[in-house]
Amino acid sequence: MRSALLLSGGQDSTAIAYWLRPEFGITVDYGQRPSQAELNAAKQICTDLHMEHIVVKADCSRLGSGDLSESPALSVAPSSEWWPYRNQLVITLAAGVALAHGAQELLIGAVANDAGHADGRIEFFKAMDTLMSMQEGGLRVRAPAIELNSTELIKKSKIPMEILCWAHSCHRSNFACGQCRGCIKHKNVMFELGVSPY
Repeated sequence: MRSALLLSGGQDSTAIAYWLRPEFGITVDYGQRPSQAELNAAKQICTDLHMEHIVVKADCSRLGSGDLSESPALSVAPSSEWWPYRNQLVITLAAGVALAHGAQELLIGAVANDAGHADGRIEFFKAMDTLMSMQEGGLRVRAPAIELNSTELIKKSKIPMEILCWAHSCHRSNFACGQCRGCIKHKNVMFELGVSPY
């Protein structure tokens, strides 16, 4: 089965890239603040893993809220980095590219830690799989690490630190701010792995 990976350039999708070695990675620039750093990280990861890298650009910045955008978080936001329908948006964009490149499966780098968001839960990914698979092309959507936390995924993947260290996790900037939820998660995971992030 030919697989594509929605590769954000963060720790989780990077670990899945190393673990499952899909044929290609798809990075979506949807207008998020750290888009350039995410693109740079994903490009380097694909180069290191000899994967094709495809970039999708769709400026959806006017739809965003919170840390990832230039707008304040909406009142319904469960956390500061929440962007309305973000996973649905990027999965849809990546799925179109995956199908056009002959993939039968789109892998998503979601982990158990993401369950604080409705679109980070196993039920959401099952629904997206059903929605995509019922349409022309029958593309499947799979979140292979959804029952693992980030640290467990990284250990299971056996990814070397020299590749994992390319990952960019900041939600606010192309340079790690050290204060957003993405940076704090990155630091905590590295601590749990026994690696100093500095």
